[in-house]
Amino acid sequence: MALAGVRFVSAPETALPILAVALGGGLLGVASGLTPGLHANNFAMVMAAAASEVPVPPLVLATGMLTAGVVHTVLDAVPALALGVPDASMAMTALPGHRLVIAGQGREALRLSALGSGLALAFSLLLALPTTWLMKRAYPSISSHLPLVLAAVVLGLFATESSNRGRIVGSILFAASTALGVATLDLSLSAPLGQGSALTPLFAGLFGAPVLIDALDGGGVPPQGSPAVTSSPWVVILTALAGACAGAAVGYLPGVSSAIAAVLALTVLPSSGGDRGYVVATSGVNTANSVFALWALVALGSPHTGVLVAVDRIGAPPNVPVLLSAVLLGGAVGLVAMVAVGDRYLDFVRQVRYERISVGVCGLLVGLSYLFAGVLGIGIFVASTALGLVPVRLMARRVYLMGVLIGPLMLPI
Repeated sequence: MALAGVRFVSAPETALPILAVALGGGLLGVASGLTPGLHANNFAMVMAAAASEVPVPPLVLATGMLTAGVVHTVLDAVPALALGVPDASMAMTALPGHRLVIAGQGREALRLSALGSGLALAFSLLLALPTTWLMKRAYPSISSHLPLVLAAVVLGLFATESSNRGRIVGSILFAASTALGVATLDLSLSAPLGQGSALTPLFAGLFGAPVLIDALDGGGVPPQGSPAVTSSPWVVILTALAGACAGAAVGYLPGVSSAIAAVLALTVLPSSGGDRGYVVATSGVNTANSVFALWALVALGSPHTGVLVAVDRIGAPPNVPVLLSAVLLGGAVGLVAMVAVGDRYLDFVRQVRYERISVGVCGLLVGLSYLFAGVLGIGIFVASTALGLVPVRLMARRVYLMGVLIGPLMLPI
């Protein structure tokens, strides 16, 4: 049977190994999603490096990678909400999800995140074919003018600021993170886990360690109230739809992060829902990106996520029905795991001395930086952490630190 140029065939003899590896990938995604600083991209790169030693066909291995990646996009909201919660006096500079936790609404935030991911996944499946049809025609022009397209995205981000001070500080942070990216992204790094990459220490330093350090004096997770979602169902649905549409930008444009896309998506809604809307939109962008990035790889031959770079590297055939099934399975596993462990994760963190958690997770980030980038990775982590501590002190948004990826792509070098 053929649909939109994609041919569907039945092959029962391959279904069982694909399902087994995909479920194994789902378990890896649960582990990476619940472990702060550990990303499914890391697992995927390790699996790609070991692919020649594993007696599994590339397509089967690719399903495990994709499932792990999607599960991670759903579950990474759990440690993001539970860890790095600052003192209530810092609520104005805290991340939107942390403000909900400080207000005792962390359980609700977990459910909003799950709704954002699940709804955006459904919307992205409906939007994927028409969006890919448009992008196949527009992508050559976008690719040849990529610096201008990314500059427009950055200008749109500046336009969301309410004051000139915010734009000035954002410009400084964007320029500083761009310089950091130029200095580190092309370094030849040797690491214990194969070919090194600066991305792990960069993101751990810019977005992980600073949140934990700023929360050292905080009181940890306060008592949490009802898990009931208080946002209007239509606001949640519209926000998830906006997140799914913004996920297309992340899936097709290199360097554009979920946080940037979520900020831009919320500006087009008549009512963003405040912090709750940001949680829904960011989760939606993150998960929808998995679908659009897959279509970008199949239709354009351009992988825009670490997981799909790994899938492309192992030479997996572009079997869309099988790969999309892995995405759907990943979404289902992630949502079930979110419901099963989300509240327990918050309760566990609340019962442990918070400074021990923060110090322990920072130590884990140092270890991951070494494993994935070697000794130089630790230096990159330290430099990134120093820069990552600046936004809160200047009352600015951390999203401008994504200049570490976007900035180098905009420069004619």
